[in-house]
Amino acid sequence: MQHTTETETLLTPAEVAAMFRVDPKTVTRWAKAGKLSAIRTLGGHRRYREAEVKELLGGIIPAQRGAAD
Repeated sequence: MQHTTETETLLTPAEVAAMFRVDPKTVTRWAKAGKLSAIRTLGGHRRYREAEVKELLGGIIPAQRGAAD
């Protein structure tokens, strides 16, 4: 089992969805597909590492801008 550091920021599926402008269910599908790793809380809810989300977001946004040019 992996332990997170106390300073690590975790995001809810809704917060991640807002960053990508997608539905929270899409974020859950990404986690199930292995595109994003999810951490489960004691209550069974998914949380996502902010650093990992921003890394994924950084890879997607430049690709979208390049396609629009």
